[in-house]
Amino acid sequence: MAYPDLLILRHGETEWNLAGRMQGEMDSPLTATGRAQAGAQQRILTRFGIDGWNVWSSPQGRAAATARIALGTRADDVRTDPRLSEITMGEWTGLQRSAIAAAAPHLFESEMDLIWYDHAPGGEGIEALFARTGAFLAELKVPGVIVTHGITSRMLRCHALGLEPGAFAELPGGQGVVYHLSGGVQTCLSEGA
Repeated sequence: MAYPDLLILRHGETEWNLAGRMQGEMDSPLTATGRAQAGAQQRILTRFGIDGWNVWSSPQGRAAATARIALGTRADDVRTDPRLSEITMGEWTGLQRSAIAAAAPHLFESEMDLIWYDHAPGGEGIEALFARTGAFLAELKVPGVIVTHGITSRMLRCHALGLEPGAFAELPGGQGVVYHLSGGVQTCLSEGA
């Protein structure tokens, strides 16, 4: 499926990110670093130019706080959509990643393997996340700026790049990043570029 151009932002660093805790549907405030990352995203968006673009955000606090900073004068135009929320982590919500890895080491055999997101007891799972992000993107008719979360960002990009949901683990992540997706090509934008 062809999608309009997208700028996909991951929220800035939060206190729970810093502590290595799984946030999922829960929230924690942006750190000073997270607010600075959102400020860098604002400069990237300003340089890129988003006039005429729709602006969307996850309703979760960390994404909404990032959107307020990153979208600057366009912050009042932001529409929220629950389909942009982070993957739910069920019983693992609030736990440190190290505790999850200690309890289920077989899911963490490779540092690059994120498949453990699909095994959270009571969690949403990858296929469900793929379905809800696909439903969101199917409704977009004009270019959109999307402020979201780490795993949700990867899943949105799987759709835009024509990848299967399992490929999400192969895509780059990063706090406070901006990815431009156009015509099935992904470019990571940075302040220095």
